[in-house]
Formats: sequence, C-alpha cells, structure tokens
Amino acid sequence: MLIIISDLHLGDGTTADSISPSAFRLFSRRLTETAHFASWRRDGRYRPIEGLDVLLLGDILDPLHSARWLDTPSRDSTYIRPWSDPANPNYAPKLLEVTKAILEHNEDSMQILRRLASGEEIRLAPADGKGNPDFQSAEQIPLKVRFHYMVGNHDWYYHLKGEAFDKIRQEMIQKMGLSNPVSPFPYDADESPLLKDLFERHKVLARHGDLYDKFNFNREKGRDFGTVGDAFTMDVCNRFPVEVQKRYGDSLPMGIIDSLRKIANIRPVLAAPLWISGQIKNYAGEHPLEDELKGVWDEIADEFLQMDFVREADKAFRFDVVDAMELIVKISGRASFATINDVVIWVRKKMWGNKHSFASHALKEPVFLSGKARNIIYGHTHHYEVVPLGLNIAAPNPESQVYFNAGTWHSYYDLAIQDPKEQKFVPYQALTYLTFYTPEEHDGRRFETWSGAYA
Repeated sequence: MLIIISDLHLGDGTTADSISPSAFRLFSRRLTETAHFASWRRDGRYRPIEGLDVLLLGDILDPLHSARWLDTPSRDSTYIRPWSDPANPNYAPKLLEVTKAILEHNEDSMQILRRLASGEEIRLAPADGKGNPDFQSAEQIPLKVRFHYMVGNHDWYYHLKGEAFDKIRQEMIQKMGLSNPVSPFPYDADESPLLKDLFERHKVLARHGDLYDKFNFNREKGRDFGTVGDAFTMDVCNRFPVEVQKRYGDSLPMGIIDSLRKIANIRPVLAAPLWISGQIKNYAGEHPLEDELKGVWDEIADEFLQMDFVREADKAFRFDVVDAMELIVKISGRASFATINDVVIWVRKKMWGNKHSFASHALKEPVFLSGKARNIIYGHTHHYEVVPLGLNIAAPNPESQVYFNAGTWHSYYDLAIQDPKEQKFVPYQALTYLTFYTPEEHDGRRFETWSGAYA
C-alpha cells in the first residue's frame, strides 16, 4: 500500500502558521483504518499487511517561508538567500538553522510521524484460523510506516549534494522518522531505485509538479537552482511585514502585522497586493496608513525588481514571469493598491487563464503513453483533483488511467472568484491524502482518496 501526501509547508513560525498537530493525529487514525482494510485480500481472507509506505511528495518542510533568511542585508559580507550559491560557506549553516527551527516549531507533529515510523501508532489484529481478524488476541501486530521524502520547489535545498547538506538531511531523518538515506533526497523517482520499484509495484508515477511551473522551476538550470518565485516569496512576501513592523511598530492598528504575515498563505501568490489592501481596509478603514504601507511595498518591490538574480531571469522571457510581476509589484507614486488589483486580475487571466490543473501534462508522461502507469500524481497546485485520462485497451484487461493532484495540508486564504476586486479571501484548512493498493490488497481495490477542509 502506498499513500501520498504533498505540500504540508511546515514553517518555523516566523511567517504564517503551519497546519496544526490535530491534522497529524487524524492522519494517524486514518492510516490505522486503511491498513486494516488493506489486510483484506483479494481471496476474501484477512492477512495483515507487512508494510505501509507514505510518500511525502515535496514542499513538506518550507525553509523558503522563513524570515530568518532576512537577518543580513544585501550589502553585508554574510548576505545569504535561498538562491545564493550553495557553495557559499554561509549557505548550509543558515539552511540548518532554518530546518532545525521548523522541526522544533512542529515537534508535536514530528513526534506523531516518529511514532508511526517506529510501529508505536498502528497495531493490527492477527488473523485467526478462518481468515478473519482476531480482535481478542493479546498479540497485536505493530506496523511500521516507511516515510519517503521527495523534494519540491519550496524544499529543493534538501536535494543539494555535499557533506554539509547530508548533516541537515540526517537531522530531518531523525526528527521525522524518514526512511531516506542521507544522500540527496530525490526530485525524480529515477534518482531512487527504492521509489522506482515502489512506483512500478503500484503502477503509479508521482512528481511534485513544479516542473510545469516556470515561475518556480528553471528548465535550463534544473532543480538545484533558485527561481524568481523563490526571490518573490523571500524578498517581497516575507520581507514586507518585517519592514512594516520595523518602521511603524506600535503605531499600527492591533493585529495588522499578524495578518500581513499570512501573505505566505495567500493563493494565488501573486494576489499578495490584494490581500494587503484588504487587510488595510479591515484594520484601518480610510486611515492614511495605506499610503505609508504602499510606500514600504514600493520600496521593497523596486529593490526586488532590481536584483541581479531577477533581472537575469527577465532576459529569458518575453511577457512572462518577471514582466508580469513588475506590473503587479512595482507601484508608482500615484498608483493605489486598487490599481494593482486590476493588474493582478488581468495578469492572472493572461498567464494562467484561471486554470490550476496540470492534468494535461500527465497525458505526455512516457509511463502514461506506454501504459506502464495507471495513475499519475502531482502536487504543487494545492488543488485536489481526480481527472480521468484514458483507458489502456492494450492491457490484458482494459485499465483506466487517472490523474490525481494530492492537494495540500495547509491553512490558507483563497481569493474568492466573485468580484476579486473586492479583495475577499476565504480562510480554511485543507487536508488530502491518496491511497494506492497492490492487486492483492483491499479486496482488489485500486485506489481511494480522502480530501477534507475545515474552518
């Protein structure tokens, strides 16, 4: 049995909140139930499964959404950012600092993962002589969960090679109960013989999905390099509330700084200006604070757009990522946030057509075309999906082929589709997991999914 979860975005508490430990407790209970049902075999008899694999499909820890990177200005000799050269002697120590802070901040959740990995959480009843579970037996069978970590665009740093990064991964393995070796965590299943075998046995292909997002993946350089999306997240979204707090402190309306820190939870990410203007309206009404905050936003946005890293990316595109962001984030002295709101809505339609789905990319995967995979799974978009792709009639028995998106475990604020100019964001927490079975498990069932939201 293979369970896939994605996009937990666990942070260190310096920006938005992570999902609560209650989600992990719920997941643990669900795993226990799922393991029991998987133990009912195709022949109708109960035989406890011997193992359970959970794939963490990228963006699990989120070092990118940490204000700890902002403690050195660009002019400082110790300046470091996620897109800096990993060979810089300051890089690995900073990543280790942020990673440890994330693990500490989420210790209650990490403890649940460790207990699952050690067999302390899930116990299965043994089978009796008639092929039924013996719930009265004093001997309950502990089931150890094997956790496998793949990286995405917010945790790609754990894919970097080198002894210093091995030490960081070792910290994660111990605190999270991972089954990974200390070598670079895989971005693609081809980098891990174990994952490749796991995927083949379950007839799936899984990848994070940022490969299809040019804002967050550079196809020319590959996954071991930062992107414009990294820079925007760090030097605009993370930095803005820090600068506002630093400059205005106690003169601000109560609660506005905590609210601005939630920029990390905004979807789509380029709608950040709408969130800011909406929070000003909520907390300050017609207060002149808007002009003050707009000035801070202008300043850091202009610095962002002048960064060598960003300007270099600009050369690679026509009207694309950087140009779109320039329209969105660089506000002139006469423009209001409302003007930028109009631009956000237009750019969203221009660049993405309001579409979140990556299902069309699944149709081009070689294992889909060859029929080797029945199920294609991505994460990244945070939007849970089940999309029929086709029917493999070349198989001995025709097999359906399906695309899934693993959604997210996250607290976030989604831009309402009714009149986005009104800056309305709907808050909720989301939790999704996907389960895939081998042919002999769960009475021959192939897959099942669970997705929930609560507020």
